[in-house]
Amino acid sequence: MAFATGSKNGFSVKAYVGDNKTLLAFNFNDPARAKSLAGFTIKCQPPGQVPYYLMNFLQFQDPSKHAQVATEKPNSTANAPIQKYRWVHVTGTSHQGLSPAVGNYTYTVTPRYFDTNQSMRALDETQGATVTVPVGAFRKGSLALGFTRGYMQSEAFAHHFGAQTKIVPAGKPLEYDTGAQAGTNNGQAVTYAQIYEWMGSTARQQVFAILNSVVADKSLQLDVFAYDLDESDVVKIFLQLAAEGRIRIILDNAKLHLTQKDPKTGQMVTSHEDQFTSLFKQQAKAPADILRGCFGRFSHDKIFIVSKNGTATQVLTGSTNFSVTGLYVNANHVLVFTEPNVAAEYSKVFEQSWKILTQFPKTPSTKASNAFSATPLASQPYAYQSASVPKMSITFSPHTTSDVNKILGGITTRIQQEHSASHGSVLFAVMQLTGSQTPVYTALNQIYGDETVFSYGISDAPSGTHLYAPGSKKGVLVTGKPGKTTLPPPFDQVPSPPGHEIHDKFVVCGLNGSDPVVYCGSSNLASGGEAANGDNLLEIHDADVATAFAIEALLLVDHYNFLDRYASPKSAKPPKPNGGTAGTPSVSPKKGKAKNPAPKKTTPKKKAPKKSTAKKATTRKSAPKKKKSPARRTTAKKRR
Repeated sequence: MAFATGSKNGFSVKAYVGDNKTLLAFNFNDPARAKSLAGFTIKCQPPGQVPYYLMNFLQFQDPSKHAQVATEKPNSTANAPIQKYRWVHVTGTSHQGLSPAVGNYTYTVTPRYFDTNQSMRALDETQGATVTVPVGAFRKGSLALGFTRGYMQSEAFAHHFGAQTKIVPAGKPLEYDTGAQAGTNNGQAVTYAQIYEWMGSTARQQVFAILNSVVADKSLQLDVFAYDLDESDVVKIFLQLAAEGRIRIILDNAKLHLTQKDPKTGQMVTSHEDQFTSLFKQQAKAPADILRGCFGRFSHDKIFIVSKNGTATQVLTGSTNFSVTGLYVNANHVLVFTEPNVAAEYSKVFEQSWKILTQFPKTPSTKASNAFSATPLASQPYAYQSASVPKMSITFSPHTTSDVNKILGGITTRIQQEHSASHGSVLFAVMQLTGSQTPVYTALNQIYGDETVFSYGISDAPSGTHLYAPGSKKGVLVTGKPGKTTLPPPFDQVPSPPGHEIHDKFVVCGLNGSDPVVYCGSSNLASGGEAANGDNLLEIHDADVATAFAIEALLLVDHYNFLDRYASPKSAKPPKPNGGTAGTPSVSPKKGKAKNPAPKKTTPKKKAPKKSTAKKATTRKSAPKKKKSPARRTTAKKRR
């Protein structure tokens, strides 16, 4: 189920199901219902718990001039309704703590109105529309998804853990006690494990669910492709399995993962990957083994393959490196297929890669790339569909030039098809959009200018940034690396994270169409990478999966659109606050907008609801007339 609907008196709510989060979209079937609109109050009923109102980050400048629910805070949506036509609720933001309930959630959304004196009327929940949807980690049949929480540069991180708290111990050792204290926040001790659980989110849950299952069942074996490798608890499990003779690892040995001289100090610095290799060889018991290699450039896959008695049963893949930055700084995704046929195909790729990298041990090796690209595993897409797995195809690189052009050209063509599609849309989070002549980068860099397509994109390296502009029908393209920001009062300042924040590589096309598709995996969607890297690129045709990825894109763009607006270039003054227009394109009512201006709201000094669009919510009473959002389906380091 990609979404559920509810309606009341001409007002409708759609709830789109994501990964531990819900996108709520609002609409009126009669423009007259938007007259004197003050916003929307959202009440949430978790399974088996007391209901609560979602929190806004804005509140009225003088709440006493408006009807208030005395038991609620001034910035509760009961007292400060959300002035946007869409909202993403992330459980555990302001209620339920860091381990929120899973199950069916019921949302009641009530339109709020001003009287003739511009005072908000009392809440009347009998006018609200109600919808119930499942909330929890995403799973559909044999496919599960997981996403990291790529928001270290946020008030939520600072409020939970302290803006100055480090995410690794001094000296950045390979092995350390993650239960140790990382810092303090408001006088309370904060551990690395607490940071990791929160930042790693469902991606971390999926990674450790597999690792712990292999540890617990001595009949299971694990094959691993790893690029960056320094997550301490992952390392400990790998070494334990090595000592038990139950793991094989292909670990990248490109220059950035080798011991080398620090140009600043002149001292030799042993890479984490070299440290791990040494420990592995010391502790391994046959048939456990490790192979270092990198094809023509990188061994860039991030994969677990679980086997039982020699038969592959489960595979984890995606963009998430098994490292501190990969899991706890970057925005990333994982996919888990508990499907023997899919796992078997990945197992074939592992065996073939091991064979070729052993045959061509001197790396980087063009010969190794050429050898793999000549195999059927590289030249023929793996197409699969079953009762428990959606229609999909997977390509494994390195590829020949001909195959690279065919694969990336196919993605580009699909993006371009949205220009002529009814309610066409392209939403994406791709680490870089420069440094390659790939047609995919060209298409994604340019699509923002097409006013017929709803485009919403983010990259750490776009060719340019194009922030949301009220009234414009152009798309949005933002950077995930705003650098140092200077946020206006009353916002707290946010930390500047190390490395990439956007490490994802996914593109969602046609969310409102008959064939929504998401491209994802470890591939950077670049011509050079597809020709020289060991990578896997998935193409999944499924509305539920596409919706989950689309919600992630919306959240990332919303968050960094706001930060980009307050980035502090070296030679420029910080931008002035603009009344909240750093927010996202809201889903407009079907016709028109409210005529009376909303009384001014202010932002209280309190914790920012994590990953919600609250801190970017516009203070305007309704959204500018913009192209329809995908949320409206029924309206007419080096780190790679």
